[in-house]
Amino acid sequence: MLRHKKIILGVCGSIAAYKAALLTRLLVKAEAEVQIILTASASAFITPLTLATLSKRPVLTNFVQDESSGQWTNHVALGLWADALLVAPASANTIAKAANGFCDNLLTATYLSARCPVFWAPAMDLDMYAHPAVQSNFAKLRSYGNTIIEASYGELASGLEGQGRLAEPEEILEVLQKHFEVSAIA
Repeated sequence: MLRHKKIILGVCGSIAAYKAALLTRLLVKAEAEVQIILTASASAFITPLTLATLSKRPVLTNFVQDESSGQWTNHVALGLWADALLVAPASANTIAKAANGFCDNLLTATYLSARCPVFWAPAMDLDMYAHPAVQSNFAKLRSYGNTIIEASYGELASGLEGQGRLAEPEEILEVLQKHFEVSAIA
């Protein structure tokens, strides 16, 4: 069901960013077109080179991609291009920005411009995940029609155990596939 679907994959700063490589591979294998937007903090966890190689497209990181030529990335065009916007891993910071309409980077500006379904797969420590502010932001995003792919329970990078692990790439892929199957029937 993902064949020829245009998916923007937003990758935020999180130790779980390494899973974006496997998720990208699964999406491409399902014949989706994948355009990755990497936040500034995400590049500390995974390189644009890795994701560009797997997606077969340049990874976008800023509004202006080439200062010398003035080449910029049009967030509005990206928002119109996509059949779905998936943010995985989604950090508490990016979730808060999106829930409250802040757009100080390419990913959040694209989110505010997107006319497609939006999916958030959060990853953060258990106390952050359970914090009332984060839960309130999840509720806001849901009220805008966004889907939250709940974090899994297990061992976290902090050494603690609880809910906050990024859902496995296969689970995330399944959510997208089910969405497009239902859309095709409707």
